[in-house]
Amino acid sequence: MNPSTPLYLDDLQPGQRFASPASFTLDEASIKSFAARFDPQPFHLDDAAAQASIFAGLSASGWHTAAITMRLLVTGGLPFASGLIGLGGEIAWPRPTRPGDTLRVESEILDVRPSRSKPHQGIVTVKNTTLNQHGEPVQVFTSKILVFRRPASAATL
Repeated sequence: MNPSTPLYLDDLQPGQRFASPASFTLDEASIKSFAARFDPQPFHLDDAAAQASIFAGLSASGWHTAAITMRLLVTGGLPFASGLIGLGGEIAWPRPTRPGDTLRVESEILDVRPSRSKPHQGIVTVKNTTLNQHGEPVQVFTSKILVFRRPASAATL
């Protein structure tokens, strides 16, 4: 299956894996800019405070890492035909994201559950692991995503 082909609920099964075709590199300025706007904690904004913190150096906000992950998923990491309509999930940040880190995402379908009451849709559980350039996980996000079945008109194409 072509990785750029939009996928429907009917195309998905547990164990399928996807990888973001692109990566994203963070720099110090973008970490500080994001933090200043959305997570203004000293260890995201100030080098000296960051060095004295549990992180022992400047680290990106987990929400910055999450936003980058979303960009990588939307721009090709999970080619769901109806987009990535999140229904909730669980997120963990096992290690900090640092200036100079280059992030990519690997995803695995864990569960595909067609809806009994709405036969045109279902819920897909996906484990998304964001890795740095060393292959170390910096975020693990297990999400539930609303995915639609292939429309009858698309089934004949």
